[in-house]
Amino acid sequence: MIQNKKYRSRTEIIHDILHTANSDGNGVVQTKIMYNAFLSYHQVREYLILLIDNGLIQHDLDSRRFKITEKGIRFLQLCDQIGDLVEAEEQKQR
Repeated sequence: MIQNKKYRSRTEIIHDILHTANSDGNGVVQTKIMYNAFLSYHQVREYLILLIDNGLIQHDLDSRRFKITEKGIRFLQLCDQIGDLVEAEEQKQR
């Protein structure tokens, strides 16, 4: 979604987390989310709690994996559509 990981909005970070969780049908472990989203342990915990509370991700306690929900998939699709629109508008202005 973005090139520079240095300054990201909360939405961009959430997109990265959801994209990672959506990459494997069996869910992903917290460490994979940390590495793919470039987050510290404390940051990833904060975001995962937020995403679980909002129904975008679910946590399987037995497998210790995080899986994207249907609501999370829809959010991810909307983010991608918005990103495409912004990119198209930027291309027009060049």
